[in-house]
Amino acid sequence: MLKAIEQKKGKVRILDQSRLPHEIFWIECRRWQDVAKCIKELKIRGAPAIGIAAAMGVALGAQTAKAGSARELYNALRPVLEGLLATRPTAVNIKWAADRMKARLAAVASAPGGGGSVSEAREALWREAELIHEEDIRINRTIGQWGAQFIRDGDVVLTHCNAGALATGGYGTATAAIFAANEQGKRIHVIVDETRPVLQGARLTALEMKEAGIPMTLITDNSAGALLRKGEINLAIVGTDRTARNGDVANKIGTYPVAVLCKENRVPFYVAAPLSSIDFSMPSGDMIPIEERDPEEVASVAGRRIAPRGVNVRNMAFDVTPARYVTAIITELGAFRPGEIKKLAGGRYRPERAKYFLPGARCSSR
Repeated sequence: MLKAIEQKKGKVRILDQSRLPHEIFWIECRRWQDVAKCIKELKIRGAPAIGIAAAMGVALGAQTAKAGSARELYNALRPVLEGLLATRPTAVNIKWAADRMKARLAAVASAPGGGGSVSEAREALWREAELIHEEDIRINRTIGQWGAQFIRDGDVVLTHCNAGALATGGYGTATAAIFAANEQGKRIHVIVDETRPVLQGARLTALEMKEAGIPMTLITDNSAGALLRKGEINLAIVGTDRTARNGDVANKIGTYPVAVLCKENRVPFYVAAPLSSIDFSMPSGDMIPIEERDPEEVASVAGRRIAPRGVNVRNMAFDVTPARYVTAIITELGAFRPGEIKKLAGGRYRPERAKYFLPGARCSSR
């Protein structure tokens, strides 16, 4: 299974996803600015993966920041944190990871006896970044076990964009359910949206399905509705870059129409959302900032321009799907109706009180 990022000998190696599926090329990042550039240019993408990258970027920045103590290092890293946060505004995982790194550094800086040394702080930051990476893989596998319960033997599953191992620390979020169902011996077929304009579905998800030996069919984004209407799809499952407190979901552009089409055709629409991608401070999806990218991503395909010069182009990277179109949100703690997500805020979740879905249940789209 392909991996998106790794840390070796104090350096960060990022798989250049812009070259997939034709070439495997690793970018060696020696400075935090290298990591930020990779995030900004989609060399690495996917909410959990860029959260991990941001954490490793902070650790890299700490290696060269000038400071005489852990407390001074905390202030010296402010430009690093601001630079990484500015790379992609929609995905909340960068902020989540940055906050964890700040908290870890603050703990070292406030240690008894005047705080820890700079070397102790730097080592603690690397350990925290590695822990974030390891935790993400474990969380993904748990999401996969929950999600697989909603996939039946013989199902045809629609997915959009790439929420696989390449978008995470490993194994994926939306694809975790597909991988887990496949490992359980369920015979499934995956319908992969190409995902314009950068083609994450065609280039990345299709590659991951092929490597896993899972039968799949690649379609254009505008074909999903026809297949749903014909009854050829049993359920849809996608990832998320940010989920609001009320269950609204921001994901790759094109997700919203898929959800609406699923609702119209009574097909369950599931979202795989690790807790790190849920923004409990945001009341609704109306407040989620939507990244808009370079018009050339739309006007060109594989480096060849397809639109006339001088035409206006709008390139929205994400859209927001209102909670009413989401059947369930699958987290590492279970699968919840969108309106129940707020119960997970602040660690107040109690399994004996929550109405999470029981094993084997197929949730209605209505």
